[in-house]
Amino acid sequence: MHQFEVQTIWDGFNLAGHQIAFTNSALWMCVAAVALWVFMLGGLKRAIVPGRWQMMVETFTNFIDNLLKANIGKEGRKFTPYVFSLFMFILFANVLGLLPFGIVGVHPFTVTSHFTVTGVLAILSFAIVLVVGFAKHGFRFFSLFAPKGTPIPVLLLVAPIEFVSFMVRPFSLALRLFVAMTAGHILLKVLAGFIINAGNTSAGLGILVGVPSFALMAGVSALEMLVAGVQAYVFALLTSLYINDAVHLHDHH
Repeated sequence: MHQFEVQTIWDGFNLAGHQIAFTNSALWMCVAAVALWVFMLGGLKRAIVPGRWQMMVETFTNFIDNLLKANIGKEGRKFTPYVFSLFMFILFANVLGLLPFGIVGVHPFTVTSHFTVTGVLAILSFAIVLVVGFAKHGFRFFSLFAPKGTPIPVLLLVAPIEFVSFMVRPFSLALRLFVAMTAGHILLKVLAGFIINAGNTSAGLGILVGVPSFALMAGVSALEMLVAGVQAYVFALLTSLYINDAVHLHDHH
């Protein structure tokens, strides 16, 4: 589908035989990053009597801070900058992909509807879990795969399952966001196709099929706004739970 195609905007340059091009995907990632930076400018004012913009930034910051405190405890505060940036970037990327208009002729592009993008974000979170786990516990981090109190005969079966479950985490984390965003856009594309084709066929069919499809499309678009926020939250929530495993192993729930 056209809206999922990665298109080259600038040919860029060659590096070791590989073309380093600037694509529409890169453009919308930059737009999301700039939007996040502009959003954070409101929180840097630190006014004693905060305005609406500053209150909005502080609300999101406190939301992520409370999420980490609930899942990791006091040690979770040090991860607030990363998880907050991750949550806001995914949220902005999801919402920007729903815009009805483009930028300088470039059609809106949902970067989180590409597995490569969600995969990189998931691998980054997984890498932080590994670094934190080994830095804090050393080789005792492997005890994560051996739940306390498990009899040895059962442990022979549980440990491999826990290890596979752990290694699958970045894949499932990336796949969940990718599928949710892709499915919603495909549904909107199908409904838009019904409206256009019914209208081109005849006026009667346009009213009979096009009007209900348009109403359904408006409802799905509103639902997609909710999905954009929920999926950003789920990604941040699972990241905090995985970090909790690395920080506390089996000692904190």
